[in-house]
Amino acid sequence: MTDTLNKQELQDFKIAIDEEYARVETNKPKGIILCTLLVDYVPITDFKAIFNKITKIVKEGNYNKFIFDKRALRAFHQPSMEWYFLEWKKEVFFYGIKTHRKILPKEAWFVKLVMIAKKQITLENPGNIIRNLDIKYCDSIEEAIAE
Repeated sequence: MTDTLNKQELQDFKIAIDEEYARVETNKPKGIILCTLLVDYVPITDFKAIFNKITKIVKEGNYNKFIFDKRALRAFHQPSMEWYFLEWKKEVFFYGIKTHRKILPKEAWFVKLVMIAKKQITLENPGNIIRNLDIKYCDSIEEAIAE
């Protein structure tokens, strides 16, 4: 029965952006935006362009949760992560996105790099809004929706 409910929840999402690097889906009634990266590496200019489009979606709706599915990634890019954490999250925070769920690749090295980078960003930027966010790491989209 849970499996049926999870599939139904996923059917409630509508595709807002479908490009080479990412697919972005929205569920307005639940206030959720889901961004799924589709490739193993996204150049920073394209990464920023995708997230700037997501910002427009955030501004137009009443969203409070952002799910970021990064399982396709096989490269870790520190400047992209810093921009995402320090600039993008700060901007969308003021439009209501305070809950962030992330789905990372299963590779231990990737998870370790993310945690090291997150700690470094937080230490070097003590005034950032990250402490005001509800950030959790999940294993699946279904878990991210439920959390």
